[in-house]
Amino acid sequence: MHVQLMPDNTVNVYDATIYRLSRLRYPPEMPCVQFYDENLKQNKDDCYAHAMEYDIQTNQVRALTVKTDPWCSCGGLAPDGSLLVAGGFGDGGKTSRYYYGCKTCDWREYPLKFKEDRWYATQVILPNGEFIVIGGRRSFSYEFFPKEGQETEKSIFFPFLYETSDIDENNLYPFVHLSSDGNLFVFANNRSLLLNPNTNKVVRIFPVLPGGSRNYPASGVSAMLPINLDPTEIDSSKIKIEVMVCGGNTYDSFHLAETVKQFLPALKDCNRMVITEKHPKWDREDMPSARTLGDLLVLPNGQLLFINGAQKGTAAWWDADDPNFTPVLYRPEKPKGQRFQTLNPTTIARMYHSTSAVLPSGKIWVGGSNTHNTYKDVDKFPTETRVEAFSPPYLDPNLDANRPKIIEDSSVKWLRYGNNFETQFRMKYMNQKLGMHDIKITLYFPPFTTHGYSMSQRLLVLGTIIIPSSEGIYRALAKAPSFPQVAPPGYYLLFVVNRGVPSEAMWVHLQ
Repeated sequence: MHVQLMPDNTVNVYDATIYRLSRLRYPPEMPCVQFYDENLKQNKDDCYAHAMEYDIQTNQVRALTVKTDPWCSCGGLAPDGSLLVAGGFGDGGKTSRYYYGCKTCDWREYPLKFKEDRWYATQVILPNGEFIVIGGRRSFSYEFFPKEGQETEKSIFFPFLYETSDIDENNLYPFVHLSSDGNLFVFANNRSLLLNPNTNKVVRIFPVLPGGSRNYPASGVSAMLPINLDPTEIDSSKIKIEVMVCGGNTYDSFHLAETVKQFLPALKDCNRMVITEKHPKWDREDMPSARTLGDLLVLPNGQLLFINGAQKGTAAWWDADDPNFTPVLYRPEKPKGQRFQTLNPTTIARMYHSTSAVLPSGKIWVGGSNTHNTYKDVDKFPTETRVEAFSPPYLDPNLDANRPKIIEDSSVKWLRYGNNFETQFRMKYMNQKLGMHDIKITLYFPPFTTHGYSMSQRLLVLGTIIIPSSEGIYRALAKAPSFPQVAPPGYYLLFVVNRGVPSEAMWVHLQ
C-alpha cells in the first residue's frame, strides 16, 4: 500500500495493521505485538509483520515492526535519508513515525503528535528540508511535521479543503507540488491554488479543471513535468514549472460504486498547465485508455509512465473493475497527438492499493493491489502479493551500446547549491563520438508513493558539458541547482542520459 525507495537501495513497504494478518510472519527472534481485541475484550498477540524492508538487489525481505496503524498515511524522504511518515487510521491518525535504513533499524513511533487526524493526507518536502502535511479525512487543515518526539505547534485551517470536499470527499490525498518560488501548488477535486507555506496565504487561484473529480476516491494522477535548469539562471522565478493532472472519475462515481456497485467509466483526459505563466490555462488531450487508481512516474530520461489502475470505478473496497493492464509512455516534448505510446501489458491486475517506484537501475518496482479488506485467494481479483519489475523501452538491450556507465569512485556525490560538479562515465565502445547536446545529467527525488500519488516526486534536467578523457572515459560537468525552492535538500538519484538512454543511477546528496 505504501512504498519508499531508500538511499541504501531498499524499498520500505508497509500496510494496515488493523486486520492483524499478513503473509510475512515475524521471525522467532522478533517479539509479537500485543493489542487489545475489542470484540473478545482481551489482549491478543499479533505475530504478523505489517511493514518490511525489501532489498532490490537480492529480492530478500526483512520484517519490521509498526504498532500504530499507518493505514492510508503519507510520508517522505528527509534530507538525512530518514523516512518520515504522518498519520494513518485509528490509533495511528495523529502519529509521527521515523525510519532510518540500516540492517538492524526499525520504526520509531510517537502517537498523538499531530493536532488532527492525518488519514488520507499528503506530505511534501519544503525548501528548508522540513515537511508540510495537508488534509486528511474531515481534517480541513495542515500542519508542519514536528521534530522527533515533539508535537506540532498548531493546526492551520485551510478553507479550500472544506470547499472542495464534494459529496464524497473527492479531495483526499490532494496533489501538492513545490513550485520554483517556494509556494505550493495544491490541487483538490477539480480546483487548484498556490499557497505560501510561510505566510499561510493563498497567493493565486488557477482555472477550474472541468470533467470530473481527480483526487481520492476518484483517484486520478498528477506529476510535475521535468524541470529544465539553465546553468546560467540566477532567478528562480523564471524557471518553468508545468503540472499534469490526468484521469479520475465523475464526482458521483464513488457514491454509485459504494451504494449500488455501479462502476462508471474512468476519465480519459490528460491535462497540462504551466503554473508559472502569467495567464495559465489547462491544455487537454486524451490518453489511449481511461485510468483511475494508477500511478504516474517521472522517468530518468524525462519521459513519464502511466502504470497500474482500472478503467472503471473508484478507490475503496470492491469499488473498481476492468483493470488497466497496459502501461503508457508519455513524451512531453513531442507535439500533441504524438506524446502517448502504449507498451506491453502485464497479466496481473494492479488496482486499489497498487504501488510502484523508479529504481536506480531504471526499472520500475511494481506491487500491491487489493480490492478487499483482507486476504482473499479465490476471487475475481485475488489478493496479489507478487512483485514485478517493469522495464521501460530505454532498457531494451539493443540500446546497450548507447548506455553510459557512471564511474562512481571518480564522481562527485556530495553536491552544494549552485556549485559545479563532475561525473565521470564510460561508454561501451571506446572513442564513441558524443555530440554537444547528446548527454544530460538528471536528478530524481525518490517519492513516497501510495494510492496513486507519488509525493515530492521531481526530476531536474541539468545543462551539461562533456569533456572526452583517456581510455573511453568522459567527464560530464554540470552545475547543481542553485535554489532549494527548485530542488529541496536531500538524496537524489543521478542519471547520465545519452539521447534518451539513461545509465544506472548513482546516489548523490544535495545541500
